[in-house]
Amino acid sequence: MNFTRWSARFPGTQRRAAARSEHAAAQAKRGEGAVPAARGAAGRAAAADGGPADPTAAGTGTGPGAGPAAAGAGAPGAAVPFVPSLDELSVREVLGRLPARVALVHGPEHRVAYVNDAYTAGFGPRPTGTPAHEALPELGELGLLPLLDQVQRSGRPRTAKNRTAPGGGSSYTVTCTPVEFPKEPHGPDADQHAHPGTGVMIHLADVTDHAEALERLRASESRQREAAVTLQRSLLPQELEQPDDLRVSAVYHPGGTEAAVGGDWYDVITLGAGRTALVIGDVMGRGVRAAAVMGQLRTAVRAYARLDLPPHEVLQLLDGLAAEIDASQIATCVYAVHDPNEGLLAYASAGHLPILVRDADGAVRRAAEPTGPPLGTGGWLHASGTIALGPGSTAVLYTDGLVERRGEDIDEGVAALERALAGAQGSPAVICDRLMRALGVDADHDDDVAVMVLQQPDRAGPEAELFHNAALDLLGGIEAAPRARAFAQGVLSSWRFPVELCDLGVLAASELVANSLQHGTPPMSLRLRRTDRRLIVEVTDGDDHLPRRRRAEPGDETGRGISIIATIASSWGSRRTPGGGKAVWCEFALPDKPPAG
Repeated sequence: MNFTRWSARFPGTQRRAAARSEHAAAQAKRGEGAVPAARGAAGRAAAADGGPADPTAAGTGTGPGAGPAAAGAGAPGAAVPFVPSLDELSVREVLGRLPARVALVHGPEHRVAYVNDAYTAGFGPRPTGTPAHEALPELGELGLLPLLDQVQRSGRPRTAKNRTAPGGGSSYTVTCTPVEFPKEPHGPDADQHAHPGTGVMIHLADVTDHAEALERLRASESRQREAAVTLQRSLLPQELEQPDDLRVSAVYHPGGTEAAVGGDWYDVITLGAGRTALVIGDVMGRGVRAAAVMGQLRTAVRAYARLDLPPHEVLQLLDGLAAEIDASQIATCVYAVHDPNEGLLAYASAGHLPILVRDADGAVRRAAEPTGPPLGTGGWLHASGTIALGPGSTAVLYTDGLVERRGEDIDEGVAALERALAGAQGSPAVICDRLMRALGVDADHDDDVAVMVLQQPDRAGPEAELFHNAALDLLGGIEAAPRARAFAQGVLSSWRFPVELCDLGVLAASELVANSLQHGTPPMSLRLRRTDRRLIVEVTDGDDHLPRRRRAEPGDETGRGISIIATIASSWGSRRTPGGGKAVWCEFALPDKPPAG
């Protein structure tokens, strides 16, 4: 490649030219090449005189000899097709016609040797022989001067994508390729760092339109992600209900930077009589569709929870609903109910990961089977299990994004969570944060994560005086109601409730016991429970028919008990008990500052 007054070659060009020269010399020595060369010269001479060219001079002609020459290519004695040599092309002419901006620099200071017309049109004329940091300030703005040093020292090409100068403007993808100039050992390029005659060809391709389109795409994805995350968070509880006997905290972390967030969800539902339902689930898939299914399932769980059904019956209802919502959408879920009177956490799982419980002594346990298939699969009867949750215990419910990692078995992740839970201390909110950090959940985490932590406080001192339990077994008979009234009067008086509240509590106990005597079967029991916020009166018996409120006629002697309870109490309800039978309860809200007793 020849310039007018000097030449530049890409690395390897000189070696390839030398190889061709050696090959031609070898042919000449063996007597080969002379005839084709003569034929080529004769053909060109005949063509210049207007006579017929030698049909064997080139295999690419269109004359009568074109076919045979082409057909004979490769055969012994056949003519070799003419291939133009790249050495005959002018580098200046090639670079000058490129639409991209090209500059050639040489030496350790990267002095300007050449800029093509496109470069001049874009940035203006550039003086040759001047260092790049002076003559080509745009390279400095694009941060390319260090790249020139790297290319020149390593002898390897480098590419920088989407470089934009400060303050905006055009964007470029820049390719810097090492080149070799004629060596000048005593010239200004000679130094101890750069080989004399080395240089760099700078090729700037304008990708402004591409960069702007990419930026618009990123902005659109960011808006879509923000909308999806907003939808996801709006479907989650804005503020968790805080039961009297539990401390609960939960956190949701959307995964990665994609717009398609997942369907992780959780909820806390107070059931009355001190009992609390806790639920966490994960809808498979991503995006608005998964979030919408999640919202429907969460709403359904709250509705089914109001029925105060056992956990496995709630999952059974959810399973049918999930299949109706979208048969192709699979979801996992664990539904648990905490009963402070029993100190147990009853649960049922639909393909979800096991609940973890840390006891007061620091030992961590996994909730055992039963675990059924995910929701929406159908054809499976779920079952409930129980795990102890005593004072000072901490339980963790979570989704698979917390423990699942690519290339690792999920049991390894659950084991890591167990180790992290064993050493995590503090409030539920603090434990949530520590578990997330211990399992490596950060802003770049690639999956959604939901974690719920609940604690059964180990109360002592004045706080413990605000929580009391009292129970009385009733065998039935006409003496049951008077015994219940006397028991309630004595207990409520000892708890130092106001007279009005004592009277309401005694009336509620009397009506519930009377209703159980008339419509229930032995064994019967009366339970009184006081928390820092409410008084709970509950009666159980052996009949599983749940009472309902009805309108009594003026002449009816019965049928007003539940109506009286609904009128005087803050709330009331009933449920079937696991061993058969039912429980009917009511609650009374305590004054803002209940007296210690």
